[in-house]
Amino acid sequence: MATTVKYTKTNHRPLAVVTGASSGIGYYLAKECAENGFDLLIVADDPKINDVARDFPLGTLVDAIESDLATTQGVDELVSAINGRRVKALFANVGHGLGYAFLDQDFEEARHVIGTNVTGTLYLIHKVGHEMRERGEGRILITRSIAGFMPGTYQAVYNGTKAFMDSFSFALREELKDSGVTVTCLMPGATETEFFERADMLDTKIGAGKKDDPADVAKIGFEAMMKGDGDVVSGLKNKVQSALAAVTPSGMLAKQHGKMAKPGSAKK
Repeated sequence: MATTVKYTKTNHRPLAVVTGASSGIGYYLAKECAENGFDLLIVADDPKINDVARDFPLGTLVDAIESDLATTQGVDELVSAINGRRVKALFANVGHGLGYAFLDQDFEEARHVIGTNVTGTLYLIHKVGHEMRERGEGRILITRSIAGFMPGTYQAVYNGTKAFMDSFSFALREELKDSGVTVTCLMPGATETEFFERADMLDTKIGAGKKDDPADVAKIGFEAMMKGDGDVVSGLKNKVQSALAAVTPSGMLAKQHGKMAKPGSAKK
């Protein structure tokens, strides 16, 4: 069930909606918004979101919603909290991962990853995007991943959802090109967040390896969105990796990913 926390009230500031904002990239995207003149509606399926609401600069109006955006009800709760306000920027950032081989996963957990990363995200964009298009202005940032460029051995459902959303973001951008609404796709690599712990992947090479700073990733994504860029890959290493993925056979990519994401690989 949703809960709402209201902090310091101001007037005449544009509204940004940030999902997955209790930690990681989403938290720092919200901070970028607050520092650049936005009021905030932040949401996560973690009760910590209510404490996070007090982290932002004085003068920022912050509404915090605890809700599961994998469900239709959760998205409807968020839309209800918008309460008719004009959303200037939507940061569709929420995402969950899941480690282990597909047939060894609990299917309800796999379904929740799909619900969070794809179905719920599409539903929210559909709801908020309609209002943006009607008034002829707005910005949408979709946080995806360079994982969408490669078959995700031992992370197959997660990578599949990222591939879907990478494709969707470019299609939506083209559909809205003359509407006054921009769509930007942020594609980070492995980032220092709670993602790998929640996905039960801390014993993998990728989970235990060096990762990017979420504050840096968020800044890159925010600036790209404000410029209206179509996509941005954060970090030189990730740019190289995504470029190589475009010319490497899928079978080889799947094998390489398996070496990084196989359970227990960090111990070898």
